[in-house]
This record gives sequence, C-alpha cells and structure tokens, in this order.
Amino acid sequence: MALELRHLRYLLAVAEHHSFTRAAEELRISQPTLSQQIKQLERTVGVQLLDRGGRAVRLTDAGAVYAEHARRALRDLAAAERAVHDLADLTRGHLRLALTPTFTAYFLGPLLAALHAAHPGITVEVREMPQDRIESALLADDTDLGIAFHGAHPPGIAATGLFTETLGLVVAAAPAPPGPDPLPVSALADRQLALLSGDFATRTHVDGYLAAHGVRPRIAVEANSVQALTELVQRTPLATVLPDAVTDDHPRLARVRLAPPLPPRTVSLLRRDGGYLSAAARAFGALAPEVAAARGYGPPGREGP
Repeated sequence: MALELRHLRYLLAVAEHHSFTRAAEELRISQPTLSQQIKQLERTVGVQLLDRGGRAVRLTDAGAVYAEHARRALRDLAAAERAVHDLADLTRGHLRLALTPTFTAYFLGPLLAALHAAHPGITVEVREMPQDRIESALLADDTDLGIAFHGAHPPGIAATGLFTETLGLVVAAAPAPPGPDPLPVSALADRQLALLSGDFATRTHVDGYLAAHGVRPRIAVEANSVQALTELVQRTPLATVLPDAVTDDHPRLARVRLAPPLPPRTVSLLRRDGGYLSAAARAFGALAPEVAAARGYGPPGREGP
C-alpha cells in the first residue's frame, strides 16, 4: 500500500484523542474506516503503532517516534504550501496572529488598521488565547506570530521586544477621586476592586504586586474581558487595574498614580525560532514596532536569554 498523507493525519488524530470513536467524529469518517486505515499504515510501516489493549488507545514506543516525525512532516508540508502561495509583493497574503486578550483593547485595532492601509490584500486570522497556548501554537505551526509578554519562553520560541506596557489604577473620570496623589498601595486594602479573572496574565501581575506589598484586595467583581471592566468602572465607585494605554483611549476613565507604581512589562512579538515566515508575517513584524512608537508606547526593555 502506498502511504498517503491522510494516514498520518488519522494516526495523529487517534493519538490526540486516545479514542477511535472521538477521532473518527473529528475526521468525519466512520470508525471502521478509520480502524482499517490505521491497520493499513501499520502493515506498511511494519510495526504496531497503537496500543489498543487498555481503556484508552495509546501510542506504542514505535508509534510515539513515528508520530513525532509525522507531525514534523505535516508541519513542513504546510509551510511549503504557504511558501509556494506567498507573494513577496504583498498584493495578497494571509497572517495567523495570536495574542493575549488585553491587547485587543488597545493595540490590535491600530495595528490591523495600519496593516490594512499598507497592504490591503493581506487577510488576517486573529485568535485570543493565554500565553502558554500561544507558544504551543507557534511550536505546532498553528499560528504564525504571537503578541504576549517577555518571560521564560520554551525552547524553540524567539521573542522580539515591541514596547513597554505600564499599568495603573483606573477609576471613573468624574467626579475626581479624593485622596493623596500618588495613592499609597496600602490604601487599596480599603477599596473595592473589579479585576480581570485569573486566566489573564495581567491578573497574575497585579496579584503579585499586591502580595509583594502585603495588600489583601477586596475584590467585588471578576471579569473575563477588559470591556466589561471599563463599562463597570465608568458607572460605579469601583476601581480596576489596567494598562495605561486602555485608560488613555477612554475619556470617561481616569488614572490614579500608585506609590510605588506597578512594575512595567515588556510586550514581545513571538515566533517559532527558525520557522518559515511568510511575506505577510515579515511585513507585520516590521510594522508592529512602528505602530507602537507612533502611539507613544515606551521602548521595550532588554529581552533576556
């Protein structure tokens, strides 16, 4: 039997789901057909690739090695197909972009507007996800570029600093909040806060800042979107913590300086180290720091090793 690409995809689907039934549902083929195709692959390779004896289907040792090469082959083939269809003159192209959710509130719009103005033929697929999932998607070649924060990235991820993000306490713009300027961080123990949920890197950053200064916040609301927080703070006495760039775009919100201030963060453009970058991805990578500088964001901090 001649080996075909579908056999590789079938094997990887079963390995991912640990089930012929669920894999067949995802692939939209019948379970007997899937089982027959896998057996054909095993006969062609000459070894057993799947252990069917337990409650869940698992790769054998040989199957794990084969699956690793199969993933790499499919990834390289996809890159080759993109390279063939990639036009260097950027009259058309496609970009897969992943980013952590807070950037949607202030950076994504200006960035895509600038990209469309410069290269209207480029289409963009945007996905919001946590940083660890962005890194996994880059390594699996499921996305081209990511926007996230500088940190300890896994092997195979290359990071380029874009700008420095600063954060602050945010309240309704009017009436002006009473109290000292800047506000001591200890005063936050007496204020009710509305914060992003624990799924956000920003929340982790805020929690670390408060804990470092011995503050146990009174959290009245947790939300999974920046828009929900900005709408809430405009209409209530609650305060929140958001990037200063978000506050600057909302005339009904005001910043309150904190002492000491929240530590700034370096925003980075992430990619797979050594992976193929289309002309669209290269154009985006060149444009992103220009947009950040034009909007007045601070220069990036030094990226660590």
